[in-house]
Amino acid sequence: MRKKTATRRIITPDPKFNDVLVAKFINSVLKQGKKHLARRIVYDAFDVAEQRAKTPGLDIFKKAVNNVKPLLEIRARRVGGATYQIPTEVRSDRSVALAIRWLIAYASERKDKSMSLKLASEFLAAANNEGSAVKKKEDTHKMAEANKAFAHFKW
Repeated sequence: MRKKTATRRIITPDPKFNDVLVAKFINSVLKQGKKHLARRIVYDAFDVAEQRAKTPGLDIFKKAVNNVKPLLEIRARRVGGATYQIPTEVRSDRSVALAIRWLIAYASERKDKSMSLKLASEFLAAANNEGSAVKKKEDTHKMAEANKAFAHFKW
């Protein structure tokens, strides 16, 4: 083997909830290095979600991430000149990363006043197994199911 494999970075838990998942989410919301602003957006989203659902914001967030995490995804693979869509299982760390990415992407598309309100709405929708991020996961699973015939190309 010529190249070294990349070392995993250890992410320090966030200061308020002492949770690594929340820290990862904050790092994904982060734009132009403004971590304080990203933290404020995420914590405000937790507070808004907590007020709307009358359950702790952290619980809503964790449930939302679990509901959005994909189990299967599609990988393109060339076999003899043809490209096949091959369904593969998703590693746990990648499924969390995808869930976070989808939650942020679909929250930013929402029509609310601020990003924290958009995130809160997306958390609540995802926690109730609805919303765009959950739909994205279901579409991904449907695609994988439809291409199950090509699973034997996986090696």
